[in-house]
Amino acid sequence: MIKQFLLSLVFAFVLGIGLADSSQYNCNPTKAEATCQECINLGPICAWCKALNFTKAGESNSARCDSVKVLKSRDCKTVDIINPENKMYLKVDKPLVNSGATVTQIKPQKVQLFLRRGSPQKIEVKFKRAEGYPVDLYYLMDLSYSMKDDLENVKKLGGQLLQALKRVTNSIQIGFGSFVDKTVLPFVNTHKEKMKNPCPDKSEACQPPFDFRHVLKLTSDANTFTQQVGKQSISGNLDPPEAGLDAMMQAAVCEEAIGWRNVTRLLVYTSDDGFHFAGDGKLGAILTPNDGKCHLNQDGFYEDNTKYDYPSIAELASKLSQHNIQPIFAVTSKIMPIYQELSKMIPKSAVGELKDDSSNVVQLITDAYNNLSSTVILTHNTLPDGVRISYISHCGDGDIESDKKGTCSNVKINTEISFTVTITADKCLTKGESFEIKPLGFTEKLEILLQTECDCKCDDKSDMSDHCNNKGQVKCGICRCTKDRIGKFCECDPEQRSTQELDAACRIDNTSALCSNQGDCVCGACICHTNPNKKIYGKYCECDDQNCERNLGKLCAGHGKCDCGICRCNPGFDGTACECENANEQCKQNQNSAICSGRGKCTCNQCICNAGYQPPYCKECPGCPSPCPTYVHCIECLGFSSGPYQKNCSESCKNIQHNVVEELKDQNACKEKDSKNCWMNFLMKELDGVSQYHVTIKTKTECPEPTNVIAIVAGGLVGVLLIGLLILLIWKLVTELYDRREYKKFEKERAKSKWNDADNPLFKKATTTTFNPNFSQD
Repeated sequence: MIKQFLLSLVFAFVLGIGLADSSQYNCNPTKAEATCQECINLGPICAWCKALNFTKAGESNSARCDSVKVLKSRDCKTVDIINPENKMYLKVDKPLVNSGATVTQIKPQKVQLFLRRGSPQKIEVKFKRAEGYPVDLYYLMDLSYSMKDDLENVKKLGGQLLQALKRVTNSIQIGFGSFVDKTVLPFVNTHKEKMKNPCPDKSEACQPPFDFRHVLKLTSDANTFTQQVGKQSISGNLDPPEAGLDAMMQAAVCEEAIGWRNVTRLLVYTSDDGFHFAGDGKLGAILTPNDGKCHLNQDGFYEDNTKYDYPSIAELASKLSQHNIQPIFAVTSKIMPIYQELSKMIPKSAVGELKDDSSNVVQLITDAYNNLSSTVILTHNTLPDGVRISYISHCGDGDIESDKKGTCSNVKINTEISFTVTITADKCLTKGESFEIKPLGFTEKLEILLQTECDCKCDDKSDMSDHCNNKGQVKCGICRCTKDRIGKFCECDPEQRSTQELDAACRIDNTSALCSNQGDCVCGACICHTNPNKKIYGKYCECDDQNCERNLGKLCAGHGKCDCGICRCNPGFDGTACECENANEQCKQNQNSAICSGRGKCTCNQCICNAGYQPPYCKECPGCPSPCPTYVHCIECLGFSSGPYQKNCSESCKNIQHNVVEELKDQNACKEKDSKNCWMNFLMKELDGVSQYHVTIKTKTECPEPTNVIAIVAGGLVGVLLIGLLILLIWKLVTELYDRREYKKFEKERAKSKWNDADNPLFKKATTTTFNPNFSQD
């Protein structure tokens, strides 16, 4: 019980993930003017609110599409929410009957489903294996020359086989067919003589080669089986592989010729060699693919074997499943590995080792039948496009999950087992579809009739509505306007305003894009586009909820909402990306101090200080100017009741606390002059907060002695005179020295000059000399 409980929890968790994955159908329609039908087809979590005035001004109709929880939180009443749900109707649900003339082993038998896209629907299917269920057995034998000894034993097994199977059922029929190979080279020798007698020894009688021959129709008469098989003779071919798959295909599809009933169908295949499959026919110039149809003539021979290629294994497996045939491969030990691999590709099949002379064939068939009938495999035929199915098998040894089939082994007679079948439509179907779910090897089935719920039923009136300005009809809460009107309420006539005017109303400014390239301008208003990855909003569609800072790959660290580029953090979180929990222990110097000294913001438990202040507590500001000159007038009015602030000191200096002391010995004390030109000595200490100080003021100021103006003026005049006289004396002395030096230089140069009259050949002495009587030698 604990194991089953845990498995059910795991299944519920997986199913929950599946439903969560269905949220990949985000309720964000691709168009702003979405419809109810587009909404509900997004996925099972999406619902539509048809209330007339549900959307706000400027909000697109896509806002009507969301989960039921969100719609209710926005005051949409339950009666106005369109949210189709899955519906299931049991059309045929007969009880299980395990004995008597009528046998019912599967329940229910027919179900009608109406599915919402992406919403899984569970069906509980029960199966109870009936006692004595009828059996049809068709014995298909390889009659190539190597099976000569085996044929003699098979001729005797009719009565034995019927008697063995009657131990498990009273209704048993048996038939017989044989196969060799295609009657063309290189598969058989086409020489005229060899086509008559393919045996190696000409003296030995062999029947002509053939592909497949149906010998005996299914019958309950053991003597007839023995007689017909007794007439058979061996044949021959060239290559080791045989036309076994050809024979199985014809035995499966030729239902009328074989005589199959709607009961358990067994096909016993015996051979001592391999088989040809699709593509091998090209060796004999056979290029047409196998068509999976019956081609037996009146004599039971496969007459078109040289026209159609061998079937593929997948095609054969499909036909066997379609016709509820369970093959039993009775083969010799040397080729068992080949048929074991083949059995893996054919559902509900078994492989047994056949002795070289086929003496153990009865026991082999009996064991294989018991094994096959005790294994219940529930599967389906071809599903409609866009539909998927999964199974949970509730067997005695626990639950088994699978996307392909349900399987329970060792199912005893009269033991009821069950399967949970989950059907999901991933897209809307254009019409009603059907498919079958059935246990392999049994003719009974569960028929599924399937339709999808992809339309909204809003019960709207066809009349023009006042809500739409009598220019449109209400369809599931939104207006469907006439061709000449547009707008949310059909209020806009596009011909009344120019295109330029309408476009201008949809731009932030003249240089910006229309609706920020994220919306449509409808009647002068932006209708924002919808995007499955982000919500676009704003008057001009300029905002979204994804363009914000991320932390560790998460938008706003997963602790807030993105609002137009800014993270709005949830309570208890902070930071530009909401990456930090609200904690401030490391932002305070002590328990009683302010956070970051009132001069910064505590972010991520660290101080982000105002300009100039230094972490960790924003106490010091090394580059800040001294506040002393700034608060001189406050110091004067607080400490000495004088100065410009004297009349409103308490109001002008309310940010300063102060006290007065006789002595102030602190070396960092400020010294500033007051309005009387006296020095004030005071000490300023910055408190927590901005521009908050405590000032300690020395009681006495230091005032200078009064100035002697007369002395200063007299001294100034005397000083100026003395300086003037000194300058004149210096000038006179410098001039005298300069003149004397120049005169001496002249005399020296004159003394050096010597005039010689003979030197100049043009010089002549004066012939007349005139004296000035007034000239004196002095």
